[in-house]
Amino acid sequence: MNANLDPLAVDRQFFTSLIEADFQSLDRLLARDFMLIDVMSGSEITKSSLLAVMGSGQVKFEAIEPTENLVRLYQTTAVVTGRTQMKGMLGDTPFSVSSRYTHVYVTQQNGWRLVAAQGTKVLPVPEHQ
Repeated sequence: MNANLDPLAVDRQFFTSLIEADFQSLDRLLARDFMLIDVMSGSEITKSSLLAVMGSGQVKFEAIEPTENLVRLYQTTAVVTGRTQMKGMLGDTPFSVSSRYTHVYVTQQNGWRLVAAQGTKVLPVPEHQ
């Protein structure tokens, strides 16, 4: 991973690693003290917990489509915000969720590392009858 790489490219790499269940890439992309605030439950999920739940097959991502991305750079920190449409399996139950997200990256070990991620579920707009 290259520190000069665009943080948005690293963010896309993160989503691709989730879909492909690429644990080596996830291990490199996530900071040791990474914390995820889960989009579905609001739970705090550490790096080791995320890798464990994905490794167990409990959570499988079939598709993650990021849109409306915005990157703000602050010296050695990048804040990436956007929207996603995600589909996958939670155990034997399929899920589909729209969200807005915030990812915070810092430069560590000559590359961008994801230190914090939060997703907020976006409810569909009700149709007027």
